[in-house]
Formats: sequence, structure tokens, C-alpha cells
Amino acid sequence: MKNILIAVDDTKSSEAAILECTSNFCSRLNPEQVTLLYVERFEGRSLMDEMLGEAEMSTLRDVLEGTEYKEKLDMKAAAIIDHFEKELKAKGILNIKSVIKAGHPAEEILSTAKEVEADMIIVGSRGKRAGSLIMGSVSREVANHADVPVLVVK
Repeated sequence: MKNILIAVDDTKSSEAAILECTSNFCSRLNPEQVTLLYVERFEGRSLMDEMLGEAEMSTLRDVLEGTEYKEKLDMKAAAIIDHFEKELKAKGILNIKSVIKAGHPAEEILSTAKEVEADMIIVGSRGKRAGSLIMGSVSREVANHADVPVLVVK
């Protein structure tokens, strides 16, 4: 495996995904590159997903650009990426590409996997929503639609 994509956020599932990579997959497979992906989400985004199409969401992203709200989202994203980069580097994984996107997490994970030509995707099993007790909607959507193997970490 040349490139592993790890989708991260600020949940325990992301910590588990990084731990799985550093203790198992990355240490054994020695990938040429690990891509960390963080997807920014607007507050109330799941409701917006149902009400707004991609054109409207694109307009919303444009309107929010340069606002204090967007700056806070960007700072949070940078802090999360920085945290996981440090964890990977501490375990000897040095060739790390970090990507921050905004949008629907599953769609952005899938599109980024294609962009970076990922050979495998690692995601946490659940996010912050309590709706699905076994597997979160994002990890389920990624697992169902990815063109490469997906490791869902609990």
C-alpha cells in the first residue's frame, strides 16, 4: 500500500483510527504517504444536507469565507490536524499530507481518496451523533461507496 487516507475529527473514534494505523497497518505496511483529512462541518449541517443542494451549500461556503465563524472553523481544523500529525510523527510516520475540506464528510472522504489515489481508507466508526449505535452514517457511506478497502475502527 502506497497511500493510506485517514479521516479525522475531534472524536474518540479518530483517536482509535490513528492508534490502529500507528500500531498495526502503517507499521507493517510502511506506506509511502499517509494523508490526514479533516472535513469542516457547519453547525446544523445534517439538517442543511436535507434542505439544501450542493449549489446552495457552495454559496453558503462562499458567504462564510472571511467571517469570524469560518476563521474559528479553520483554527479548529488546523489544531486537530496538527494533533494527529504529531501523533503520527511520534511513531515514525513522517511522510504526511494534510488536507482540510468543507462539506459533507462522506462525500469529501470519497473524493479525497480518489484525488490522492489512496489505496486504503481508515475512518472511525462513529462521530458525535447518537443515531446509529453500530456504525455511524459517515463510515457506513464511505464503506459502501469506496473503490478501495475501508477499515472502520471502533
